[in-house]
Amino acid sequence: MKKFGNILWGLIFIIVGLIFGLNALGITNINIFFDGWWTLFIIVPCFIGMFKDNEKTGNLIGLLVGIVLLLCAQDILAFDIIFKLLLPTILVLIGLSFIFKNTIGGKVKKEIKKLNENKNNDNEHCATFSSQKVKFEEEEFTGADLTAVFGGIDCDLSKSIISSDKIINSTAIFGGINIFVPDNIKVKIKSTSIFGGVTNKKTDSAKEDSHIIYVNATCIFGGVEIK
Repeated sequence: MKKFGNILWGLIFIIVGLIFGLNALGITNINIFFDGWWTLFIIVPCFIGMFKDNEKTGNLIGLLVGIVLLLCAQDILAFDIIFKLLLPTILVLIGLSFIFKNTIGGKVKKEIKKLNENKNNDNEHCATFSSQKVKFEEEEFTGADLTAVFGGIDCDLSKSIISSDKIINSTAIFGGINIFVPDNIKVKIKSTSIFGGVTNKKTDSAKEDSHIIYVNATCIFGGVEIK
């Protein structure tokens, strides 16, 4: 899916480039600056994100918002009514996302629940309007809770000892969390994201029977990145 998303981006740039070129040569006269053209900066990234990202909720909301704004700019819908309903609609969608986030996920959700029940609660880190660097070096990692609110956390597990499957609960609200994991560990993700998301940049070099770190992420205008 991520590869398909990159193909879509490539096609969009090619089409726009061709339009500018043909217009410059006088072959065509296509006006790409139509009423509401600026909404494409919302619609296009969210549409492509539907194919690239594991979490679709934020992209779906953004896509709907962009389409509605475009229809308003085209005088098909009225701006004043839409703006009155926009915030309540987004809040309802966010609420529904939180309510139903634990009803999906199947096997991953069950494993996360089990690991949380047995998790050591000592490793709880919160960065609010600040930043933290947490490093587990040459020590047994037993799981962690990471919360970044208008701040950032770097959690370095690259030299930690992981002898069984572990859980990291991460919440990023207008903030960011970076998680560095060892090469011999697999990662599985369950996320609930609103205008944010989880990015897994880790190279998949772990063996099939390697231990797993489960990342249970909630991102609201924030992000979690796994490296």
